[in-house]
Amino acid sequence: MTEAAVRTRLWRNGVLEKENFPFEDLSQYICEEDCLVWADLQAPDADRLAELGTELALNALAVEDVTAHHERPKASRYSTHTFLTAYSLRLDSDSGELAYTQVSAFVLKHAFVTVHADEFDVDRIVERWDENSDLIKYGVKALAWGMLDVLVDGHFDVVQQLDDEIEDLEDLLFDQASTNHETQRRTFALRKALVHVRRAVLPMREVVNTLMRRDFDITEELRPYYDDLYDHVLRAAEWTESLRDMISSVFETNLSLQDARLNTIMKKLTSYTALIAIPTAVTGFYGQNVPYPGFGKHGGFITSVLVIVGLAGTLYLIFKRKGWL
Repeated sequence: MTEAAVRTRLWRNGVLEKENFPFEDLSQYICEEDCLVWADLQAPDADRLAELGTELALNALAVEDVTAHHERPKASRYSTHTFLTAYSLRLDSDSGELAYTQVSAFVLKHAFVTVHADEFDVDRIVERWDENSDLIKYGVKALAWGMLDVLVDGHFDVVQQLDDEIEDLEDLLFDQASTNHETQRRTFALRKALVHVRRAVLPMREVVNTLMRRDFDITEELRPYYDDLYDHVLRAAEWTESLRDMISSVFETNLSLQDARLNTIMKKLTSYTALIAIPTAVTGFYGQNVPYPGFGKHGGFITSVLVIVGLAGTLYLIFKRKGWL
């Protein structure tokens, strides 16, 4: 793994002392009581993960979960550390496709190590820490809060985008210029994206709740921040629940509108069939080869035309009044 894939920071007594120090110095700093270190690893190979596990005495199961794809968001506590897994979400508004990145973290006494296989905007987390630099003195729990707060804010952004997309889809349902194929495609894409969002958002309640337990040693100064984070997680989860109901309503409404359109088409076809049946019946009658009033005379032709126009016009007015045409 290249050096560019590693970022490090060192705080001493809550004050930033250095950045991008050699990764090998990590074990040295975490032994010092006044130090707090952060290391970020992007797409580490098996050797680097094994080295990390040995150097920090990490549980083998936690190290194995880092390489597992589509791991469920969770917070697992071990004897020497806590392992976190969460997701960063991004929604492409043009295609409706959802992109997500698994972000794992090891929470030790004096170290916070983040690992992610895909490219991830770590700068947002660093900015959140810098904006709340007064919290760093409270230890590694402040770093964990900063990372989760950024991820949950990202969840809110995606849920807001989905909400806007569903509202646009509701308008599209009653747009006569739109095609049913486009509506079905967008509905399917949104339902698929919402399923993945729910998988990433709903378990976050357990993740944050695990970190908020009293035995996790969160200071009273940090607890309001975790309470606020938990509230955001609950709001995001409840929002996804309402979106699921909305997208289901859109899907069912689309089916109902299709049935209504089909019924309208069938009524029109039936009406036009009745209109066509009149000239067919009249011309068939006047085409019979037996004598009848007006047979072989111009008056008979005129009478047949008047009968066709009169009966067809009467049916047309009746169907029009009933809304069938």
